[in-house]
Amino acid sequence: MAVQELDGTPASPSALAAVGDDDLLSLIAVGLHLRQGKSRDGAEVWRIGGNTLAHRETLREAGGTWNRLEQVWEFAGDDPTTAVARALAAKPAPVGHNSKTDAEKPHYHGHRQRVRDRALGSGLEGFQDYELLELLLFYGIERIDTKPLAKKLLARFGTLGDVFAADAELLKEFDIDQRTLVLLRALRESSARLARREVVERPVIASWQKLLDYCHATLAHEKTERFNILFLDRKNVLIADETQQKGTVDHTPVYPREVAKRALQLDASAIIMVHNHPSGDPTPSRADIEMTKEVKVALKAVGIELHDHLVIGRKAHASFKSLGLL
Repeated sequence: MAVQELDGTPASPSALAAVGDDDLLSLIAVGLHLRQGKSRDGAEVWRIGGNTLAHRETLREAGGTWNRLEQVWEFAGDDPTTAVARALAAKPAPVGHNSKTDAEKPHYHGHRQRVRDRALGSGLEGFQDYELLELLLFYGIERIDTKPLAKKLLARFGTLGDVFAADAELLKEFDIDQRTLVLLRALRESSARLARREVVERPVIASWQKLLDYCHATLAHEKTERFNILFLDRKNVLIADETQQKGTVDHTPVYPREVAKRALQLDASAIIMVHNHPSGDPTPSRADIEMTKEVKVALKAVGIELHDHLVIGRKAHASFKSLGLL
């Protein structure tokens, strides 16, 4: 019988040579698999995965440490196969270990399925933000109660959008692994693309709220200032949305001549300028106001209209047109 690692590949010859076949087979018989790896600090470790839930007490007593990110038990030092095999022989998993009494079950036993049933039964409209995040985390993190983690993430970052856009290094503080990080990034990009579909190939002036939703989805959670231009044709249909400049946390250099030049290249009849304030406050700065005036003059010289300049904050926006600044 071929011994396999967690990923389905054969275990290394060195791993097989270090222990007896009977010890390896005893692990396989109860659904456990062995492989070598490295810990976060680069040290060599042995990892046992598979049907570990039934044998978690035995694996802990044999010197293992649960790695929640990898979902395996880690052992430092020598190959733990023989020690684990002897521990399993001395303390086999009880018959019907998956049928715990109510007193033995963790408080969140069956909680995931109840949340899924609620989502399928009554829909997601009534879910609070932490419940939505909790549900999403089900698909990135296994075998733990994700409700406390969802609440901690929202308390730390603020909103669902802030969590989806949070810096990877900051998320590591919450033991968010790469699989979950990719899930969060994919959700953010999906939201932006769905919002974009609501504004392309239609007059944006007549779909103003959808335009605002799109701008929020793409810019509200950026960590540095980003200056975008929405180029419109004669019917105010969106031709293109382009990032003109990226700046620092509180400044983005904008060159009026470059704005006018790009509008002419795209044969645009009008534009809407959009930029974000990473501070969260959308109030236009003096520099924003002066720059907008300069761009308006440059556009007017070539017959292009500036419809508006939107400043996107984390939870609100400011419109130069509505504020009487155009």
